[in-house]
Amino acid sequence: MSTAIALPPSPIDANRRGIVAMAIAMTLFIVNDALIKLAAETLPAGQAILIRGAFATILALIAVLAMGHARALPQITNPHVLVRATLDVLCTFGYLIALFNMPISIATAINMATPLAICVLAVLLLREHVGWRRWSAVMAGFAGVLLIIRPTPEGLNWWALLAFGATVLNGARDVYTRRIGGEIPSIVITLSTALGVTLCAAVVVAIEGWQPVAWREFGLLAAASLFLASGYHLVIVAMRAGEVSLVGAFRYTGMLGALALGYGVWGETPDLLSWLGIALLVGAGLYILHRERVRARG
Repeated sequence: MSTAIALPPSPIDANRRGIVAMAIAMTLFIVNDALIKLAAETLPAGQAILIRGAFATILALIAVLAMGHARALPQITNPHVLVRATLDVLCTFGYLIALFNMPISIATAINMATPLAICVLAVLLLREHVGWRRWSAVMAGFAGVLLIIRPTPEGLNWWALLAFGATVLNGARDVYTRRIGGEIPSIVITLSTALGVTLCAAVVVAIEGWQPVAWREFGLLAAASLFLASGYHLVIVAMRAGEVSLVGAFRYTGMLGALALGYGVWGETPDLLSWLGIALLVGAGLYILHRERVRARG
């Protein structure tokens, strides 16, 4: 009688799972951004972040319990989990404050530079090997971002710089995710992030004061929290599954959703250079996927 031998998961399959998880997460994040941006038109930034964070924390806690990870809850105080949550709090506040003060398509485009930061940090901190083809594709994607932003002394303001700072922290957060042991469930890490953002927002609201909230804003922020919590979880899954530098490049997929929502909700219309930038972003992501298929065959 023959005995089946369980083979270890293929690195290629792990990368593909990470890519799919990242692409879905980016879509969820863009919808979340649009919803909280709409709510922040009538609410202070800290209050909007607090309400959304409270909803997201409750959803994440329910998910932890439903998935049978209650015993892992003390891992929220794990030093690596706390460091990651701190990075996430900083980049979340930086990005959202910038988002509330600039077009969603431009804020998202700046955030699309995260893969470049991830590539550099993955090489420096994780000793991952990144070939010249992948470097070229990521740089092409970054060139696309620059075409959309078109930084000039007149056009690059403090909000754009704040968004870029949040982008660098995004990359640091995603790379640091790999330092967290596999025994800690991803959903517990998600809960730590949501809780950290909520607590910091509560401090801001305590300083700014509370304003009345209409049911419309509550609905927008409740929906945003659902997309946010799901996106948090999928990003963690993605960054733990595959190579950080490869999976991180698929953040570019969120650009299309941002442009569509920017036009549909706020009337933001991309010009010719912006469309060229989009083409470079999408082309870079597709080329990286092509290289992954070549590796799978060879």
